[in-house]
Amino acid sequence: MPGETVESALSETEKLYSSGIRTVFTKLGENINTLSEAETVTTHYLDVLSKIERFGVPAEISLKLTQIGFDISEDAAAVNFEKIIRQAAEQHNFIWIDMEQSSYTQRTIDFYRQFRKKYINIGICLQAYLKSTQRDVEELLCVSPNIRLVKGAYMEPPDTAFARKKQVDVNYLALAQNLLDYSKGQQGRIAFATHDLSIISAIKEHASANNIVKDKFEFQMLYGIKQTEQLRIAQEGYNIRVLISYGEAWYSWYMRRLAERPANVWFVLRNIFVH
Repeated sequence: MPGETVESALSETEKLYSSGIRTVFTKLGENINTLSEAETVTTHYLDVLSKIERFGVPAEISLKLTQIGFDISEDAAAVNFEKIIRQAAEQHNFIWIDMEQSSYTQRTIDFYRQFRKKYINIGICLQAYLKSTQRDVEELLCVSPNIRLVKGAYMEPPDTAFARKKQVDVNYLALAQNLLDYSKGQQGRIAFATHDLSIISAIKEHASANNIVKDKFEFQMLYGIKQTEQLRIAQEGYNIRVLISYGEAWYSWYMRRLAERPANVWFVLRNIFVH
């Protein structure tokens, strides 16, 4: 994190953009307890969109539906999201819907499909470690989706998710190749969010071998992780975005992620000194 405020994220965005790297903002926190909290978060994101427009930087927003009331009332969450996505559309900006635990997967996909009928500036995150994701991708193709593919970071039961890293990697690459092939004749955005250099290399090779131009997909990474590689990807002419997190709830959010899935600890230790 460059800081706890959105202003710190905006400042860093200007620096990254000068190197050909764009950004996505996300406010840390989820599972709010009241609709008034959901309205506060909604107002915050509306303000962030206004600040992005005033700054004139190419930054998008990624949010969790539980931040805007999804656990309390899906109808209320839809009202709040409509405000955000409408303003983003008016400002020619883009909103990503993050994916949470598997218990939210189908509900989140249904929510996305509902809004995708009306808005083109909306994307959804899918997790490669879930065994259902291949089916989810196939079912979403009919709505010309914008998809960000991640590996997944929550602890899930073995009947729901692949338990071994190698299994997740194999499934991620298979999904990535399918999405690349799909992208050739479509207008939707395909984003590969990973720090796995072997997977990134394989994606590049598949795209090149199948004459898929670089503008048909993008890479996404976390702020501060493998910065040298981020710059290299940009210099090679690929689209790359960096996810910048901010917010006062960073410590509690971070500790929950580590507690939920111990493998996240190894990811941090493995990458913290890699620039």
